[in-house]
Amino acid sequence: MEQNLLDKIKQSISNIDEKKMNIYFFVQDTKGNAKASLKYIYDMALSLKQLGYQPTMLHEKPDYTPVTTWLGPEYGGLNHMCIEGGNLQIAPEDFLVIPEIFGFVMDQVKNLPCGKIVLCQAYDHMLETLTPGSSWSQYGFLKCITTTEKNKEFISQTMRNVSIDVIEPTISSEFIKQKYPPKPIVCVHTREQRDGINMIKQFYLKYPQYRWITFKDMRGLSQQEFAHSMNDAFLGVWIDPTSSFGTFPLECMKSGVPVVGQIPNLTPDWMTETNGVWVQNPVQIVDIVADFIQNWLEDNILPEIYTEGENTAETFSDIEKFNSKVEDLFTNLIQRRKMSFEEQINKIEENVEN
Repeated sequence: MEQNLLDKIKQSISNIDEKKMNIYFFVQDTKGNAKASLKYIYDMALSLKQLGYQPTMLHEKPDYTPVTTWLGPEYGGLNHMCIEGGNLQIAPEDFLVIPEIFGFVMDQVKNLPCGKIVLCQAYDHMLETLTPGSSWSQYGFLKCITTTEKNKEFISQTMRNVSIDVIEPTISSEFIKQKYPPKPIVCVHTREQRDGINMIKQFYLKYPQYRWITFKDMRGLSQQEFAHSMNDAFLGVWIDPTSSFGTFPLECMKSGVPVVGQIPNLTPDWMTETNGVWVQNPVQIVDIVADFIQNWLEDNILPEIYTEGENTAETFSDIEKFNSKVEDLFTNLIQRRKMSFEEQINKIEENVEN
């Protein structure tokens, strides 16, 4: 029996050395709707695939809508697997990466022998599907990946015995600085659709002289359509109080579009007083937008808001830096996994000798 166990452990080590183990990413089906949090997961998986590993995207139902419908064909080469039916077999050398929103899945996989990682992008979802009093570590999830230092600090105060690493998302190369003068279009992105609709209605009622300004809700667009819309806009409006990173403002900045936005509960690390117009109270946004329009018509916008925004976005445009962080993190995790197997072999061989 000990020899059989030794053979299995040695096979696990061999799979690690040959990069034959699997790295599974549990993903949400957005039904073809663009979602920055899902792009972040696919970017990580694509990075690992380019390094020679075998990432697999796990989804609940067989009718999963491919992200290529909105994210791009380069993501189509990733393996996908449906877990419905219970035919998923995970080996000890494999890794399972689960977003924080799927606490109930963590409970279901707590007895699996693989490495377990939480991918926490939204702090407000951290406890949503966990039972009262339970924590990630109770389910064997002792490693967490998050997007900002602020998020890391908040998570560490709540989730004990969990090691946390930060890998910042990147902004797609689809977003480029505007080549032509913008049109009278304001791009709007809100967490709740009703917040955007109410803001637009309030603006038109309060400032009827600006009814010729077009507000564009950015929901339901592919990444390419999203970037194309940015090329036409002169302003972006962002209302998302529970965001822990904030992709939309950075996409605006990279496109050369100033942003008016509500400061989230956890202020993003990149947010400064000069790279946008930020307010605590979202009720003020309609007035600020009106002031911005007047200044834009008079060609009186401070150049600093454009340059500071572009400089901020540039720091999140380095895909090589992102890939390097992913490689460093997973290489370390995999090597530690291998060392634990080697220690098991040593203990078994010592027991045999004694």
